[in-house]
Amino acid sequence: MANRYNALVITHVAVTALEELLGDRYQLSVADSVASVASMVTALTPKFILLDVASLGAEAGIQACRELREQPETAEIPLIAVADDQTLPHRMSAYEAGCDDYLAYSDLDELKARLERVLFNKIANDQLKLQLRQANEMAFIAMSDTSDLGVNVQFLLDVNQCDNLDVLGMRLFQALQSYGISCSLQMRSRYGAKNMEANGMAKDLESALLMECRNKGRYVDFGRRSIMNYGCVSLLVKNMPLDDPKKYGAIKDNVFSLLQGADARVQALDNLKSLELERMLVSRMAAQMRAVVASTDESYQAVMRNIAMIVEGMAEGVEHSVQFLGLDEYQERAIQDIMERGISETTRVFNDGVRVDEGLSQFLQRVDKLFTGNGVDANELASLTQMLSR
Repeated sequence: MANRYNALVITHVAVTALEELLGDRYQLSVADSVASVASMVTALTPKFILLDVASLGAEAGIQACRELREQPETAEIPLIAVADDQTLPHRMSAYEAGCDDYLAYSDLDELKARLERVLFNKIANDQLKLQLRQANEMAFIAMSDTSDLGVNVQFLLDVNQCDNLDVLGMRLFQALQSYGISCSLQMRSRYGAKNMEANGMAKDLESALLMECRNKGRYVDFGRRSIMNYGCVSLLVKNMPLDDPKKYGAIKDNVFSLLQGADARVQALDNLKSLELERMLVSRMAAQMRAVVASTDESYQAVMRNIAMIVEGMAEGVEHSVQFLGLDEYQERAIQDIMERGISETTRVFNDGVRVDEGLSQFLQRVDKLFTGNGVDANELASLTQMLSR
């Protein structure tokens, strides 16, 4: 029990169920109001605060969350709301008020796992903030003399060098630093969604909100937050300057062009991955076809050799029997000519089949070589395409 983490629960009811669920990992202390939390925080240094919205009431729970975020003692402590109302507007209100996560009482088993994520994020964020503070300050100084247009143009020039979603996301965060905004990013490729933070791991609640709001228009505004959507990219801005209309409008207009560039690169990366998968598929199909052709060719040649032997045997038999049929010289010659033509035609068909097999084998070898190299030779690809059309 000595290794248990301290945690606070703001509620008007008993916390027996929570103690049974979390008691092996957390030491729960109960507060009945925000006013009593400040002194308890100083004494306990809790790892998180649970808000029992179901017992406090929806409006009171949201207000409690706002007050906790405004107090210096609790501003950085993770807040988790536990409630009955799971509608999107209510979750968005809770998030706008400062909640780090939002769960239903009907899913308490999920609570323990999500708390582990919250703790992990908190530890990771604290470590990264210290390391990134100097880097952010240097980046801000470097970009302070650069116009918003210059930042955007540089991002659009650099974006084509990003060869995966991680690099693309970090390059976008670098560009966004010049606007002085804190953001969460979601990029949805054909092969999965990527959620990112500039200085830590993505939060489950933010990721869920971005996913649910992706088709709700270009801008989804709630409080000081704004979700911006373009194609397969969504950005959650957490500190929109409501008191500066000019800067507010500039951020929306200029950041949107960054999202357009990011969306284009996500689609390009998807196409590159699809082409790579198609190349692997064609290469494997060519290898399998080559094996099938080799097996078929062996059987085919064996059959043709047998046919040729049978025809030659028939010819020898007829030639041997002609002398006993009482035919004149002209009739014997006619029969011999027929048999010779039969042997000649059988040999020709056999040789034609061998040439077809060799041509198909060479074609498949060229296909295999084309798609197993580091790059595709455009001239060779055009040549093979013309061969197929013939």
